Amino acid sequence: MDLEKLERESRKITADIIERSAVKKGQIFVLGLSSSEVAGGLIGKNSNLEVGEVIVKTIMEELAATGVYLAVQGCEHLNRALVIEREAAERKNLEIVNVLPTLHAGGSGQLAAFKFMDDPVEVEEVVAHAGIDIGDTFIGMHVKRVQVPLVPLQRELGGAHVTALASRPKLIGGARAKYVQDPIRKF
Repeated sequence: MDLEKLERESRKITADIIERSAVKKGQIFVLGLSSSEVAGGLIGKNSNLEVGEVIVKTIMEELAATGVYLAVQGCEHLNRALVIEREAAERKNLEIVNVLPTLHAGGSGQLAAFKFMDDPVEVEEVVAHAGIDIGDTFIGMHVKRVQVPLVPLQRELGGAHVTALASRPKLIGGARAKYVQDPIRKF
């Protein structure tokens, strides 16, 4: 696998979704990642630590300038718990749980997050404002309502399908109501 190409493409996808999702400083951006899929295998069958490290490090670098927190979703063996910086967990009053990810329970993305974050912890759940799903890991459970699907300019990363979500406030009020302009979808 060409890791330099993987980094370039990860950066391009992330920058695209950060811009179009209108995620703001202090909000949470969730990553679902199947390194197995990126490497051309089946989800959960061939976790690749090197692939996870390249992707997570690149996304962290892209988010660093924005002040947005990254939360990395684990696999079903950890009930989709997420790795996030302790400061974010405490600031957002998230439930910290006691588990350390492994390559096949949590996955390469979570191991990379533990390696590159300053003070990582696992939390049971988050309410993110946007995120990227690399390899069909289904991040929707961690993105706040109302979810808005974003089609990335690049729909594949290695062998993995890539999707993304943003969120917007609920529209209430009915036919007579007026709304603030939506920064994601202009209506």
